[in-house]
Amino acid sequence: MAYINNVMIIRHELIVRLVKLFKEGELSSKINSLPVELYPKSRKPRGRCCIYKERAITRYKMLPLLGFEVPEGDIDLYPLQNYAEKALQREEQADRILTVVDEACTGCVQANYVVTNLCRGCVASPCVMNCPKNAIRFTPTGQTEIKVEECVNCGLCQKACPYHAIIYIPIPCEEACPVGAISKNEKGVEEIDADKCIYCGKCITACPFGAIFELSAIIDVLKVIEQKQQVIAMVAPAILAQYQESPGKVLAAIKAVGFSDVVEVARGAEKTASHEAEELREKLEQNVSFMTTSCCPSYVEAVRKHAPGLLPHVSHTPSPMAYTAEELREKHPNAKLVFIGPCVAKRKEARDLGSVDYVLSFEELDALMTGMEIKPESMEAQALESYTMESRGFAQSGGVLKAVLAEKKVANFSYEQIDGIDKKAIKQIKLLEKGKNTVQFYEVMACEGGCISGPGANVKSAKAKKNFILSMKSLS
Repeated sequence: MAYINNVMIIRHELIVRLVKLFKEGELSSKINSLPVELYPKSRKPRGRCCIYKERAITRYKMLPLLGFEVPEGDIDLYPLQNYAEKALQREEQADRILTVVDEACTGCVQANYVVTNLCRGCVASPCVMNCPKNAIRFTPTGQTEIKVEECVNCGLCQKACPYHAIIYIPIPCEEACPVGAISKNEKGVEEIDADKCIYCGKCITACPFGAIFELSAIIDVLKVIEQKQQVIAMVAPAILAQYQESPGKVLAAIKAVGFSDVVEVARGAEKTASHEAEELREKLEQNVSFMTTSCCPSYVEAVRKHAPGLLPHVSHTPSPMAYTAEELREKHPNAKLVFIGPCVAKRKEARDLGSVDYVLSFEELDALMTGMEIKPESMEAQALESYTMESRGFAQSGGVLKAVLAEKKVANFSYEQIDGIDKKAIKQIKLLEKGKNTVQFYEVMACEGGCISGPGANVKSAKAKKNFILSMKSLS
């Protein structure tokens, strides 16, 4: 999460309420009344027309938190209680990773260009004359306006206006998506194209209406814990950036949720660094011009879907999560493995691997602990395993590169970081696909600043960096 806003606060509150209902054994019996409890008649709406609209939106937002896609029909005909009961009974998770709550997505413009009151209604009328679709007309005031239903967002009117009276209004989620995976369908509803999506999560953090959700597995995790199954939490190194408390206290708080054990994914990062350094050495000896990292699943998705010719240059070394899950699966074949991190794409990687059962975000973890009234600061610190600083440093941009350099398996090689995947970075990746590299090793992170700034993080980037530095110092 790049910054904290009201959308994040609302989502946190909804998850906390779900956790409390589950804890009290009242999820299916009381969930129908939750929207009314959150928005009683005495409460003012948070930016919408009325509390009744807020209640309706809340009902729809509860669905992905229960692990379901939002249906095309009206859920008022199918109460939340029914979905809660299905969540409590289901054995498998939904196929999709992300969903758009269209009912919440009411603030985005249908046309990206708008004529402001700076328009002088000039005789030349270059906006009207240059519009290829005749989408601009004069109003009774003498100014012009754009007919939304005719506009194709070409932008020629804006370029032609001598008064700069026409402005471009972006659609935040579409602007943020580096690969054009989200767009309006024929009904004007935003949809995510799974064939293009790289699960970077930028649309989630960009949407000012909180209309884009991951399909949560929090109810599934709570179920297996309640059933007294062996449930092991695999925590990403970026956990060091989420709290001011010592890492030992944070891990103890996670275990207090009910996990049988809490394991740092840093153990897998050690293997990733070692094998990736060895792979780089082999490739350079074979005169392969360059290699990129592979631990960021969003980057790997970007290559698979948008630059497949680059795949031979992507490291074949599994991610830290994959190595950690492999080791745990050998020791505990019947355990449920839950990866906890800041990454949307880890949900996709977990399904591809098949060895990780569930994925939770740090945001969900924090809401889970809040709902269970677990406070890291009040915990007795858990003893930590001994891992290298470089393996824990995977969480920050430059961390993978430092870990590979620390292996000292390659004497001299040139390197570069691609810190964050945006539209500019996608162009660079496509240039690499064509063999236009300038160095021998590229570290690629989808999130600017690294995993500590991921879309599922619980604190803003600046605070995450401070927390991470302090945590790393306490471990050194």
